[in-house]
Amino acid sequence: MSAGVLAVVPSAQADPPDPQAKKKQLDSEIGQSKTDLNQAVDQLSKSVASYNQAETQYKAAQAKYAVAQGKLAAAKAADVVAASKLKAAEAALDGAMSDVVAGEQVIAEKQVVAGQAVRSAYQQQNRLVGLSILLQGASPADVATGMQVQRNVFGIQGTTITNLNNAQAQLANKRAKMAEAERQVAAQRAEAARTVQEVTKLTLQVAADKAEAAKVAAERMVAFKAAEKDKNTELAHYQSLVAERNRVEQILIARAKAEKAAAARRKAAAEAAEKAKAKKEHRPPRTVPTNPGNSSGLSFPINTYITSPYGMRFHPILHYWKLHDGTDFGAGCGTPIRAAASGVVTDRYYNGGYGNRIFISHGVIDGDSITSVYNHLSKYKARVGQRVAKGQIIGYVGTTGYSTGCHLHFMVYQDGRVVNPMKWL
Repeated sequence: MSAGVLAVVPSAQADPPDPQAKKKQLDSEIGQSKTDLNQAVDQLSKSVASYNQAETQYKAAQAKYAVAQGKLAAAKAADVVAASKLKAAEAALDGAMSDVVAGEQVIAEKQVVAGQAVRSAYQQQNRLVGLSILLQGASPADVATGMQVQRNVFGIQGTTITNLNNAQAQLANKRAKMAEAERQVAAQRAEAARTVQEVTKLTLQVAADKAEAAKVAAERMVAFKAAEKDKNTELAHYQSLVAERNRVEQILIARAKAEKAAAARRKAAAEAAEKAKAKKEHRPPRTVPTNPGNSSGLSFPINTYITSPYGMRFHPILHYWKLHDGTDFGAGCGTPIRAAASGVVTDRYYNGGYGNRIFISHGVIDGDSITSVYNHLSKYKARVGQRVAKGQIIGYVGTTGYSTGCHLHFMVYQDGRVVNPMKWL
């Protein structure tokens, strides 16, 4: 079975250069592309959070601008109403002033008429008194005629005075109306001035809010582009992981078929030899194990805690389901990693997503071809083609590749397909 065929760059040399020397170069290529334990990039989370904040601020600025526009429109409408009321009040004042002038003219005319009536009455009264004296002893008919004349004269005087009083009362009423009209005009002028002032203030506020909205919109666009860039980066990294996993699966599926066929041939040969030996020793043949060296399965590569289990999870930013294709063990960089079972190191290489990886083929266990993979290593301890024992140190924990911190991403391939490692631990 050939070894070292999984790496994109061939690693056929007996002892490839230690990856520690290339770590700085590789890390610089990765740059800020770091993920959390759920394979989400920290920078992406921050940029999306920044965009969400910018979006909230943008909506608030838009709302504020809309409110200011509404207030300005209302103020302008109020200004139109106030101007109309002022115009009406001024027209009413003009009418009231005209009525007062006309009333004063009527009063003047009435006063002239009344003065004439009073003088005439006074003169008539004096003559009638003299007449009454002269007529003393006159006939009753003559006296009655004199009294009727006197009543007529004083009747004319009373009517004139009443008309004057009425005209004066009407003038007072008109003056009161004019005073009220003047008060209304003053009030409407003050209201119009207030609306003009409010319109001016709100016009400035609308301009300021519009400028603020434009500024926030520009910041929002910058945040949006940053978030989109990081989203695309995250998506590209995840797609590269999927592509790498699919590529490895295709190779390991073919390798597993060959490995199982070889194991079947070895078992058939061992069973044939056991039957021949049993026949020679006159006993029943014993059961030949498929892979006696790994009959107990796999063991934990690190005696530490699990930080992220195998399984499907929903990406909170990209909004799709993705497979976390291994079990993450938390450990400090430099912590020794041990072979989960005895086997042969088939491959080791660097991948942009998985970092430094090492593959160990454990042969056929319980009828399945099993390969364990150790990712994000800081340094290798075993080389390609080397046979290692269960528990032997094969490398050290690191944070190379698509990783936010020191940990081991442990994977298991069963018959060439990735499965939950805990099934075999």
